[in-house]
Amino acid sequence: MADALIFFTNPMSRGRIVRWMLEETGCTYRTEVLAFGPEMKAPGYRAVNPMGKVPAILHEGVVVTEAAAICAYLADAFPNARLAPPPGDPRRGTYYRWMFFAAGPVEAAVSNKSLGFEVPSERQGMVGYGSMEDVLSALEHAVSQSEYIAGDQFSAADVYVGSQLGWGMMFGTIEKRPAFEAYWNRIGNRPAALRAREIDDALLPPET
Repeated sequence: MADALIFFTNPMSRGRIVRWMLEETGCTYRTEVLAFGPEMKAPGYRAVNPMGKVPAILHEGVVVTEAAAICAYLADAFPNARLAPPPGDPRRGTYYRWMFFAAGPVEAAVSNKSLGFEVPSERQGMVGYGSMEDVLSALEHAVSQSEYIAGDQFSAADVYVGSQLGWGMMFGTIEKRPAFEAYWNRIGNRPAALRAREIDDALLPPET
């Protein structure tokens, strides 16, 4: 049933990460596009996400927000897509590690850089990411160890980490290190990624 999963998004948001993940699962879903501003902050949508932000999903009565959490949830909800190492597999620790590294230190460091904020060296111990250089070096190590972030099989963690790297390099918030470009080239042109971009690009407002 199409309404078993509803996807709330905007094509100019982190909803693009979730769109890619949904296309990787192959599941059927319905999209609700919300405009930034009053529509996203209206009581009806705040009943789904009190933050009044996208993305969010409603799956068989369960609401999930936050792009990394949605990716992890969908991987487990649709196991036939094989987008997460199964429980008990040693790779599951690596999978969780780097997905939430991207959701925590990477997201925070990139956001601060975009806002022009730099943590003073004597205060780096107070923030989870330490410094931008520390974050990028750790991430460079992660994507250089194997074909995919958690080993030899593509996973939801690649969707999330890859999205962060792809956008960051595109907009100049993450430097184009060779290891990052090689990793993005391995995953960024997957059929599901291309479908997702095509769908979201078609939803963008016309240029004026």
